Amino acid sequence: MAVDLISNLWNIFWIFLMLAMIMPLIKKKMLDSARTNLIRRLEKKRQSRVITMIHRQESMAILGFPLFRYIDIEDSEEVLRAIRLTPKDMPIDLVLHTPGGLVLAAEQIALAMKKHEAPVRVIIPHYAMSGGTLIALAADEILMDENAVLGPVDPQLGEYPAASIVKVLEEKDKNKIKDETLILADVAKKALKQVYTFVYELVKEKVGEEKAKNIAETLTSGVWTHDYPLTPEHVKKLGLPVKVGLPGEVYALMELYPQPTGRRPSVEYIPVPYRKKEKSKGKGETSFHF
Repeated sequence: MAVDLISNLWNIFWIFLMLAMIMPLIKKKMLDSARTNLIRRLEKKRQSRVITMIHRQESMAILGFPLFRYIDIEDSEEVLRAIRLTPKDMPIDLVLHTPGGLVLAAEQIALAMKKHEAPVRVIIPHYAMSGGTLIALAADEILMDENAVLGPVDPQLGEYPAASIVKVLEEKDKNKIKDETLILADVAKKALKQVYTFVYELVKEKVGEEKAKNIAETLTSGVWTHDYPLTPEHVKKLGLPVKVGLPGEVYALMELYPQPTGRRPSVEYIPVPYRKKEKSKGKGETSFHF
């Protein structure tokens, strides 16, 4: 009896262990399937190719160190492949959620989007900073949530803005500046000119030469800090084609790209919408359905 009991316990243990190993894989497959189905539904609704580029902060499975995602060459390869697979007369909707990343990768994506013959729309549910903004500039239309933001695209050299490095030359005697700083300033000047020219060429056909010069100068010259949030109102004032309001499927899609589990969430709430009740007769108070 004791031997049978031990044997049964061992069997239960191994079954539990196998389930613990398999469940994350099953969960991932279910999440992937849910995303694919929702993307397909959004494509049918908008009659377009839907591409997502969503960067979340992830954690390493064992040590739990944060692993940050940015726009990289792998992203540009995949987006370019998706564009090649899209018929020339089919619109493209790019759902973009990113802090930015490698300039080369962002410029490749932007150029490929500009060359696509059918309309290209960039959809921003939360933010698309730096390189993400560069990609958005290539779109025929930018769709933003009312609280979503873009950001400046002024080049950064290491931890310093290129515009600030150049300013050192204007405010300090060259004879008192290190050779390394002078070299860095030379590279900074080139970077500013290159990004200005790229942005100008990217938007010139859409907004005209004068507006294109203003947009390029404003976004690349270091008027703001690199993380300054440009709201839809800011972007409209620049003269870019912006529309506020997103399809409901986009918000549902974002929920299928969750932050990593295993950590206490810093924001918590009951995830259901509350509806207003009708006002009581003779009273000015409004109550809500919970």
